[in-house]
Amino acid sequence: MIKKTALLSSLALSSLCFAAPALAQTTAPAPAATVAKLVYNELADARAELNQALATAQAQRKNVLLVFGANWCGDCLALDRKMSAGSLSEHVGKRLVVLKVNVGRFDRNVDLAAQIGVSLKKGIPAVAVLANDGSVLKATNGGELADARNMGDEAVLKVLEGLHSKT
Repeated sequence: MIKKTALLSSLALSSLCFAAPALAQTTAPAPAATVAKLVYNELADARAELNQALATAQAQRKNVLLVFGANWCGDCLALDRKMSAGSLSEHVGKRLVVLKVNVGRFDRNVDLAAQIGVSLKKGIPAVAVLANDGSVLKATNGGELADARNMGDEAVLKVLEGLHSKT
């Protein structure tokens, strides 16, 4: 690798200019970086996003599913995968507007969780269902989904169905 210094001579610069294209042609292109999509937006304003989700839910006549979790949490990521495919995806899509709220290392949006009545003490993911007017219908408080990676779709579906009225 060539280091740039302030003392490069014009001869060294000219040879560098001719060598760079040759190097570019002989080396294989770098593989595209695989950037993992973050499930929980770590920079989001959760309260603003909640207002947006409630407006969407009102327009679609659905409830809002708030999922409190974090990108480092394997069970949170597993729940997201389960809700994004198969029968769970169909159930969620028909009845709920989903908002994922980042709790970081339990140092972000915990005030919002508490205000809604969601306890994070038994683990994440923790969820709440809000009517489209913003009223809380039900919330998990006993770690019902904290082992989502080991739960089958039916078990997750049972928890979700217990949280909201059928619409």
